[in-house]
Amino acid sequence: MSNRIKKLLIANRGEIACRVISTCQRMGIKTVAVYSDADAKALHVEMADEAVHIGPAQATESYLKADKILNACKVTGADAVHPGYGFLSENPAFAEACEENGIIFVGPSAASMRAMALKGAAKQLMEDAGVPVVPGYHGEDQTLETLTREAERVGYPVLIKAVAGGGGKGMRKVFDAKDLPAAIEGARREGKNSFGNETLLIEKYIQKPRHIELQVFGDSEGIAVHLFERDCSLQRRHQKVVEEAPAPGMSVEMRGAMGDAAVRAAEAIGYQGAGTVEFIVDVANGLDDAPFFFMEMNTRLQVEHPVTEMITGQDLVEWQIRIAEGNPLPLSQDEIDVLTDGHAVEVRLYAEDPYNDFLPATGRVRLFDPFADPGPTGRIDAGVRAGDEVSIHYDPMIAKLIAWGEDRQQAIDALRNLVQETPVTGLKTNRDFLLAALSEQDFANGDVHTGFIEEHKDTLLKKPVPTNRDYAVASFAIVAARQARAGGDDPWAILDAFRMNLPASEQLWFDKGENDVLTVKMREDGTHLTAEIGAASFAADIVSFADNVFTYVMEGRRERLFAEVDDKHVTLVKGEATLTLARHARDGGGDDEADGPGTILAPMPGKILDVKVADGDIVEKGQPLLVMEAMKMEQTINAPRDGKVTGLGLKAGDQVTGGAVLLNIQDTE
Repeated sequence: MSNRIKKLLIANRGEIACRVISTCQRMGIKTVAVYSDADAKALHVEMADEAVHIGPAQATESYLKADKILNACKVTGADAVHPGYGFLSENPAFAEACEENGIIFVGPSAASMRAMALKGAAKQLMEDAGVPVVPGYHGEDQTLETLTREAERVGYPVLIKAVAGGGGKGMRKVFDAKDLPAAIEGARREGKNSFGNETLLIEKYIQKPRHIELQVFGDSEGIAVHLFERDCSLQRRHQKVVEEAPAPGMSVEMRGAMGDAAVRAAEAIGYQGAGTVEFIVDVANGLDDAPFFFMEMNTRLQVEHPVTEMITGQDLVEWQIRIAEGNPLPLSQDEIDVLTDGHAVEVRLYAEDPYNDFLPATGRVRLFDPFADPGPTGRIDAGVRAGDEVSIHYDPMIAKLIAWGEDRQQAIDALRNLVQETPVTGLKTNRDFLLAALSEQDFANGDVHTGFIEEHKDTLLKKPVPTNRDYAVASFAIVAARQARAGGDDPWAILDAFRMNLPASEQLWFDKGENDVLTVKMREDGTHLTAEIGAASFAADIVSFADNVFTYVMEGRRERLFAEVDDKHVTLVKGEATLTLARHARDGGGDDEADGPGTILAPMPGKILDVKVADGDIVEKGQPLLVMEAMKMEQTINAPRDGKVTGLGLKAGDQVTGGAVLLNIQDTE
């Protein structure tokens, strides 16, 4: 008997909350968002029909507080909860609390969660159901003597794992018996501190593994099906980075065997709703007839579910909702088996620094449009947009980018194009790393495994280094952005070092680090620009600069890239590389520490009242240069350093726009 959901509360945030809301909107279901202090202006809050504040930024005081979630259901009249993934999604006590309060939990039963929560018990359950498991030990005797004896029996190398672990926590690889005691101690400590459980299991360590998982669904009648596999082998720190469906190189026979095993796993616990059965495949001798073993079951929707949706044409969130309402599975296994079409690949765009051990990054997203058209074969799932903050409190994922193709190579090509056309600025991201991975020949050949990134780190983790040409393009972008703000190339409007009967000229400076300042000598003749960097000279013609897209002609070739220009940086997003180039200090007044080159900008729109120096004058740091009137107040612009005045083309009475170049202070020779 079905019980239609009328109002659904999403007990989560970010892109999964937005993802669930979009399906509910299509199904005509009202939605309720919950939010912490940090998410008051978040995208998922804006998208939902209602939103309830549930506490401070810390997840332990907001998104992980079951009582606050249940209270939000009561005050809004929500009759169902979708937990998303993470937070309370695999918390059996929360699922039970929802049921006790008459609220539909869009997920499996608490009993199913508990059956799969502890890895050791889950492996025993799978063995009993005839599902192959990795050789190992998952018994109750946790003494060092027993664990040492069992490791010898399994044979080195072995993997020590906390039974309640996840995401690489509480996990140690051991290649030699002498290293086992320290590994056990470390895994126990991490398991206790992270999950409150120091029980360990031992597994045979598969040295060249592939991580292949099966999407499963079960209904209230006890029927289970699978919707094919996903390959999630490209990982860093045991976290998935690239996912695809179907798995490259998998035979029909192996797909059938793995699918049958996944269905048996789901049926063994009477599973209801969406779940993922994860297998590890030993591909040391290739994928053909490779042994596969049950690893774990995630009793929720997975981050990478879009690739399954792309090849089946099914909305898995809708499936979740229909099953939670008490409906049977939308399709039988026979109907599902003929669905698969083409290939899909997904990458996770993270705020992180791949060149510094993938450390998470924080900051404000400046340039990013989650609603940009991804084309007919692409998809962007995001929970942030330009202006949003990526904070220390939550997962640093910015978006998932997904593409479909008729075959694997077409899907990879489409995804590479989508990543290239999705700029993100304002903070460090793994965009360039993703492009490198998608372009790696072994990846194109389907030779993927969990050690792929480490094996190819010399090419995948090679940080792009800006060239003189890049600095020239950045300089051209500065001028193009300024001209665009001024609304044309009228020299009196631009105020960019214009000189009567001569091309405008100025100098720009970039900070290369370690006290290395790069000087660019610019000459402007309308939209034709010339940049000199040392002995090198570059020329370009500006075509347009609009919506952070910079188009120009250089060396006889029309080029287009994304460019973001401000007083401190120029960020160029071009092809395979994102370059953020620091501009040298440009503050014309009050910077007592600035001893470098100075380009003096108008701090705001205003009128020049007095010009106290002339072009070519030698000035000292702190000497008055100009007097401006802005917002009914006078402001004196002082020299930021000793030097020679250049590019001064102003007189009393001139109006200037905010950010306009007033003059330069150049080194004296």
